[in-house]
Formats: sequence, structure tokens, C-alpha cells
Amino acid sequence: MTRLASVRVHVRLFASYREAAGVGRIDVELPPGARVRDAVAEIAKRHPLISEGRKVVIARNRDYVDGDAPLADGDEVALIPPVSGGAGQRILMSDHELSLDDAIAAARDPSWGGIVVFLGTVRDNSRGKRVTHLEYEAYAEMAEAKMREIADRLERKHDPCRVVLHHRTGDLTIGEVAVIVVAGAPHRDAAFKAAREAIDELKTVVPIWKKEHAEDGAIWIEEHA
Repeated sequence: MTRLASVRVHVRLFASYREAAGVGRIDVELPPGARVRDAVAEIAKRHPLISEGRKVVIARNRDYVDGDAPLADGDEVALIPPVSGGAGQRILMSDHELSLDDAIAAARDPSWGGIVVFLGTVRDNSRGKRVTHLEYEAYAEMAEAKMREIADRLERKHDPCRVVLHHRTGDLTIGEVAVIVVAGAPHRDAAFKAAREAIDELKTVVPIWKKEHAEDGAIWIEEHA
């Protein structure tokens, strides 16, 4: 069996990365056993502006991966820049206050007429008890991956459509927004359906846990509420 002398990878660049490089696609040759981070390092070496103070989101063959993912000859790697200032981010887990404006901006399209918003807020009662505050904990990396899977699937199902999922972690007081779901589409029917399906699925499969703090103690909520 002949061992490849090198691995040829097709790197695609978008938005500000494409402008910084002056091209949207670069082919790179890497040694056998190379990983995604090696392709990113090679691109950053050729075009330093791409890596200046930025967190790079990477996809390999159209699936999100981290830098340790292995590369095979002919793989396509996409470098996806974050939107400036965090606005426009479709998927977000954060221990800071969520921005409804940012979530809507991420779902908006000037040619579409429908935007549906769901806000999940902290209520002051549950199971007949007075709630003082909530505590959210998440397996953040897996939660974001699952949220992205949900959004991607619903966007394909209701195409054209855009789904945005933002969720808080940490301690939240009464009235604070814990989750934002926004769905944008050309017409209201698809937007309503996508938003409803998104929140239902998020509460079922995404690894986020809620602890209710009441006047007589605190308890982790096992079922989804």
C-alpha cells in the first residue's frame, strides 16, 4: 500500500477572512497525519490578518470540528469568522445578560417578512412554592453543538428559514431572560413552526440543567419544564 507523501486540503474562506486573504479558496499541502489546526496554522502564516485576536470556527467537510480533527487527502476545511461584536451569532451559551436585539439581528433577512420570538423568563413560582432565583448549568461545548444541530435541521426543514438559539447559564433572578429563540422566514407560518419546534427540542436534548431556589431550599429539576 502506497503511503501518501502529503495531504492536500482545500480551505475555504468567508466574509472578513476572504477579504483579508484576497481569495475565497486556498489549497494547502500538509504532511501525513496532519490535523485541522495544521491547516489553520498554514493559512494564518500566509495571511496573518485572519488570526489576529479572533476565535476561528472550523468546519471539515461541512461539519463543525475542533482543531484536533484529523485530515484526509481531499478534505474541505472552512474557516468561519465570528460576526463583529458578537451580533448576529446564531448559537450562544452565555453567563451574561442575553441581547434580544442581537438575536433578532442574527435571524433577520431584508427579503423576509416573518420573525417569531420566544423568550423564556424566570418565574417567581413553581410547584406551589415561591421561587427566589434559578441556577443554570450546562455542558457548554456539547450544548452549543446540539443547539447548532437543532437550528441546522430546522433551517433545512423549513427552508428558507433561519433559527437562532441563545441560552443563559449561571444565577438568574426573577424576570431575567433565560432563553431566546428567534426564527426568521419569508412568511409567518414557517417562522412560527420553526420557533415552536426549536424550543421544544432544545428543552429535550440539550444538556442544560436547572436548579430552583425556593424559600425552603433548592432542588435540581429533573424533568423539562
